[in-house]
Amino acid sequence: MTPAVFGLTGLSLTASEKAFFRESDPAGYIIFGRNIESKTQLRALTDELRAIHGRDDLAILIDQEGGRVARMQEPIWPKFPAGEVFDKIYDIAPATAIEAARLNAQAIAVSMREVGITVDCLPLLDVRQPDANNVIGDRALGSEPMRVAALGRAILDGLQRGGVVGVVKHLPGHGRTSVDTHKALPTVTASDEELQVDLAPFQTLNKAVMGMTGHLLFTAWDAETPSTLSKTVVQDIIRDRIGFDGLLFT
Repeated sequence: MTPAVFGLTGLSLTASEKAFFRESDPAGYIIFGRNIESKTQLRALTDELRAIHGRDDLAILIDQEGGRVARMQEPIWPKFPAGEVFDKIYDIAPATAIEAARLNAQAIAVSMREVGITVDCLPLLDVRQPDANNVIGDRALGSEPMRVAALGRAILDGLQRGGVVGVVKHLPGHGRTSVDTHKALPTVTASDEELQVDLAPFQTLNKAVMGMTGHLLFTAWDAETPSTLSKTVVQDIIRDRIGFDGLLFT
């Protein structure tokens, strides 16, 4: 098996994609907006991917967070809320916020399973920091680590109840970025002590099955190499200090 998650070019597989995927046998696939037209089309696409490998448990991923990050969109699918909504409910009624996050995640999972998608890149465990770039912004579950962890645990549980695996992201923490990491490489200059706030939710939920790294440069840990590529960050911080031993990808 090739330790990679592949994307697709369009709404159905080309002959060359089928041949390449069959030969390379990747760990899984990820679906983007360019691959989605309708429920029937999307289910046919995911069925075709499973048929190539003969594996019902093939990992087929998507970014379906709710809010501004949602590949499956209206009017075909419901518009689910962003993480910030549950943070605001928590201010009023913590238990209600946790249950709402769980039920919302379960509803997302049910809509995904219907079209054959098995993994959601959710929840975000990034602790929101003031004055950070809006790339995380309202996607975050809050600025208090244990609140983020509590809501994140509920989301993982809800996804599982709906038959989908969740992915904790963005290890080791994406709440302090000064620029959009899709466009540039941010440098985080916070101290090791300050960064413990960012690590805390991931440490609480370190038994999650899957995790995704954030692409940032943390000067306190490795001033030369971005976290995704840094042996120090991946091994010493994510694996050892956070204690995450699940499937890690970017």
